[in-house]
Amino acid sequence: MTTLLDVPAGTLPLPRPRPGHRPARGAASIPGSVPGSGPVVIGHRGAAGHRPEHTLASYRLSILLGADYIEPDLVATRDGVLVARHENDVTATTDVADHPELASLRTTKVVDGREVTGWFTEDLTLGQLQTLRAKERLPAVRPRNARRDGCYRIPTFDEVLELARRESERTGREIGVYPETKHPSYFADLGLPLEEPLLAALRRHGLDHPGARVFLQSFETANLVALRRATALPLVQLVAAAGAPADLVAAGDATTYADLLTPAGLRRLASYADAIGPSKDLVLPRDPATGAAGAPSSLVADAHGAGLAVHVYTLRDENQFMATNFRLGSDPHAPGDAVAEARAFLDAGVDGIFTDHAGTVVEARQQWRAAAAAVG
Repeated sequence: MTTLLDVPAGTLPLPRPRPGHRPARGAASIPGSVPGSGPVVIGHRGAAGHRPEHTLASYRLSILLGADYIEPDLVATRDGVLVARHENDVTATTDVADHPELASLRTTKVVDGREVTGWFTEDLTLGQLQTLRAKERLPAVRPRNARRDGCYRIPTFDEVLELARRESERTGREIGVYPETKHPSYFADLGLPLEEPLLAALRRHGLDHPGARVFLQSFETANLVALRRATALPLVQLVAAAGAPADLVAAGDATTYADLLTPAGLRRLASYADAIGPSKDLVLPRDPATGAAGAPSSLVADAHGAGLAVHVYTLRDENQFMATNFRLGSDPHAPGDAVAEARAFLDAGVDGIFTDHAGTVVEARQQWRAAAAAVG
């Protein structure tokens, strides 16, 4: 079977580099980075460790904790409005099951090859979606967040961009936005493509120009290629620890995420992307026997060699999400040595970190920079 990487160089249907584009060599030079601050801190779904994810309260708290960027995952409503949800299935993150007027909309679908039963944003108008209230996705892990169930509604992308503008003015820091297109080929097949309304919203808010504090990210490849033709904003290819991009699987292309991270794969990525967003275990691999993180892999150096910055995901304070050598005690829900974990990734050379707990990574970055200054 032919894969994306089997196509001879020069014949792969990828866009040519845009005029004036130069491959990035880390966060200091990539468009959208924060000059002088070192690696960027990205508030993953806002401050998901402290507030129900993808709510304005979560994004606002992430900014208060020092995040350089807030990250809204984007899905579409039935009437084509982009809203911030991690998945188009809103069953686990809203009170939709408590709305009898929406009971008939519960259904089963296949999303990226996986059968899912629930309520989906593409079946709800914006008006219907905004009658819902957000819930904590991990109530057993984050019971304090769950106490805020029902307090917040689902924001539109425009509202997230407006929040970033207001908070930039209030704090005197330019707060960046880092949207992810969720299931883009799935939504395109429904006649609800995400890319055009995404770029239109950025234009409305004056964020569609080179130098805007924006990154655009996707786990799929084809929509990033299409975005490369349509925008000069920096693009990020997300890379899972296993599996393959859903669009390539659907097309019968056998290319896996692991293939994308070979030297040849990284060179291909650099023809349309400015950075990669790898799962953290790809940067600090874990020992299969002990679960401890060991020495860094070659991924950061390989990506930098291809002109790609590296923004690793996702750091969380709770023990259960950490390699065993960063855990403290045996309670999986208790905080581990999250500052040490973050510093290990900074030592590995990453250019940015997605985190549910922005304050932890900001503190780690301060310590890391101070240690570097003392040595220098």
